[in-house]
Amino acid sequence: MLIYEYLPHELARLGVVSKASGLDRCQVATQVRLAQERAGNAIMAPAEPHHLSELFIAELRRLQWERISGLMESDRMPMYVSSRDLRAVRYEERRLRRLVKDMAEAERSGVAAPEVSRHRVFRIDARPAGGFCRPDMPIPVVHLMAASPDEAAIRAGAVHGGKGGLYERVGYRITSAEQVLPEPGELF
Repeated sequence: MLIYEYLPHELARLGVVSKASGLDRCQVATQVRLAQERAGNAIMAPAEPHHLSELFIAELRRLQWERISGLMESDRMPMYVSSRDLRAVRYEERRLRRLVKDMAEAERSGVAAPEVSRHRVFRIDARPAGGFCRPDMPIPVVHLMAASPDEAAIRAGAVHGGKGGLYERVGYRITSAEQVLPEPGELF
């Protein structure tokens, strides 16, 4: 039975906390502005077929950066220290409790041995198979959890490549699978 060490929302939140550690108020303010811009751009993008989307990720990050900025202001922190951020500590405690609970449930079920997986979130892009792309043609984007870019592309093709799927309309083919969570320098 597959158990995720980190869920997408945990990766986004904890990634921001990790990235913020050691930053001063000015640097955090810059990150807040960038996160707000990213969320604004994501809301203008075409809707994705899953809840896990660029908009979801951007909003989670924006909320975390704004929360950290507010905490630094209210606690008069010259630099962000995650150990002084009670909510960040609670996030990690909650993640560990979830992991222990998932392991216990998997062991009780007896279906299969529990396997803890460190999946990442990948952004999968697709283009028309013939290379023909009109400006009005949508470029489908999906975000999926997987262990590797290849696995993410295979899963996207399996889920969206069949009859009535996202890629079937014009004969789209997957062109890239890029890791978006965690970003370089975040967590692992």
